[in-house]
Amino acid sequence: MDTAVQYRFAHPSGKDVFTYRLRNINKTEVIITNYGAIIMSYKFEMPDGHVNDIVLGFENVEDYLNADYLATCPFMGAAVGRYANRIKDASFRIDGREFFVSKNWGADQLHGGFEGFDKKVWDLVSFDQDSNILKLKYCSPDGEEGFPGNLDVTIRFELNDQNDLIYEYSATCDQPTAVNLSHHSYFNLNNGEGTIENHEIKINSDCVLEQDANLVTTGNYIFVANTRYDFRNFRLIGNELADGYDQSFVIDNPSAQLCLAAEVRFQKVKLQILTTDPVVHFYTAQGLPRLKGKNNCQYGPYSGLCLETQKHPNAINISKFPDTILRTGGKYRQRNVYKVSF
Repeated sequence: MDTAVQYRFAHPSGKDVFTYRLRNINKTEVIITNYGAIIMSYKFEMPDGHVNDIVLGFENVEDYLNADYLATCPFMGAAVGRYANRIKDASFRIDGREFFVSKNWGADQLHGGFEGFDKKVWDLVSFDQDSNILKLKYCSPDGEEGFPGNLDVTIRFELNDQNDLIYEYSATCDQPTAVNLSHHSYFNLNNGEGTIENHEIKINSDCVLEQDANLVTTGNYIFVANTRYDFRNFRLIGNELADGYDQSFVIDNPSAQLCLAAEVRFQKVKLQILTTDPVVHFYTAQGLPRLKGKNNCQYGPYSGLCLETQKHPNAINISKFPDTILRTGGKYRQRNVYKVSF
């Protein structure tokens, strides 16, 4: 790209879609679009001089709007909201009042409904090219996908000179509402080539959340010791892959400070995921359709992996889980860091 900001097209909503380039002193580059707050690329120069782009995606923003692509619910590289993961029976109660949200995952809701934050054109707050900081906002109206209250959400991206990509969410609402935000990048540390079966992963978690047949959390915990979910030490993902992973891992983080949730490594490249949230959802993309991606890469099942930081899924319906009700006068906050080294 020749410029840090590029106009792409006019969205059917009437809003304009742009891409923004963050680039640090090491020539590490991140491309983000205000459509879905999608991270389109995260690439850096390796010691031998070749460029490694570690997130899956498309060269053109228009491809993220393709109907066949959207039908498979991949959420590639996008912001997720109003509520990440699944809500049982697409309903919940707040202060005795029952709310029914859209059902886009059988009888349940997934990632905010049919048109969640991943399909919205976010507004520009500010873009500081010198500091490599981009701020976007989205105002979700009362009743959108069934959620109560007007929710104002801001996401702040920053690329520092240590090659860390930092993103922070903040949100306020004029009515009590359910909020659980996440981001959905698919990582492949081999420039998007091949599968992630030869990647190693470590997740700092002693237990996972039990799920029903539709992958909705039940409220029960399963300790990972002596199970296929034990990633407390580095393990090759291809071992015991079976039908893949689509599971929420609980991170021991009672103080809600920034902590190391998971690490992935492939050959000389390591990616660390740090978060202030208590859960990281590990997904091995077994449901990813066959797509033509960037750099002429052919994507398909297991082409990437997701580590989606969030609060406990379905917590709005499970009282012993962390509170995911954002109340009037309160502020939702979440901080995350993608830290790359090689």
